[in-house]
Amino acid sequence: MKHFIRLVAASAVAMACMMAVADAGPTTTATDAVRGIKPTNQIKPQFHKRLVRLATDEAPGTIIVDTNNKFLYLVEGNNRATRYGIGVGRDGFGWSGVVNVGRKAEWPTWTPPAEMRVREAKEGHKIPPFMPGGPDNPLGARAMYLYQNGHDTIFRIHGTNQPWTIGLNLSSGCIRMMNQDVTELYDRVPVGTKVIVVGPGNKQGEVSYQDRGVDVLRTLFGLGG
Repeated sequence: MKHFIRLVAASAVAMACMMAVADAGPTTTATDAVRGIKPTNQIKPQFHKRLVRLATDEAPGTIIVDTNNKFLYLVEGNNRATRYGIGVGRDGFGWSGVVNVGRKAEWPTWTPPAEMRVREAKEGHKIPPFMPGGPDNPLGARAMYLYQNGHDTIFRIHGTNQPWTIGLNLSSGCIRMMNQDVTELYDRVPVGTKVIVVGPGNKQGEVSYQDRGVDVLRTLFGLGG
């Protein structure tokens, strides 16, 4: 069954996400997971990690992203999933589709694309051409690079140096998580993991349920809790 990424705006094809075009930085020990974590008391309670009901036929280990409601689900099996709060793309940068984790990096470096630097410069924001991995890097503690048919989609699941943005539409299409959450997810999912992203612009039709809108996701998966 053919799956594809459906970008809400054509410009999103050419635009890297806020944390895109990142390269793997120097790796560190497992204990560095606590580095870069800022207080999370500014985050709404519903966006903290919890175990929830998720009625789905997707295999354990599958990632399901509900961008409308700002949740990422890791399927555990037996109609249960671990739910994490996320931050997603702002208007014009939403997307959806079925992809997979193509590669992973700890404390990745960040090389913002030229288009982003030009765009942000017009808003009076100066973005450096390169930033090494570390607690002040906008990619956060970990990055999982999303691929389709062996090609980098330019979108990522990654941490953040601004945890208070979880639950908001602020990025250019990437999926942001709190550093402690993305570190846990990173350790649990291997390269090749299936990722289903359900976002704006998807409606019911003669396509597989993985490519439909969040209304169908709620119906089929019984999201909530």
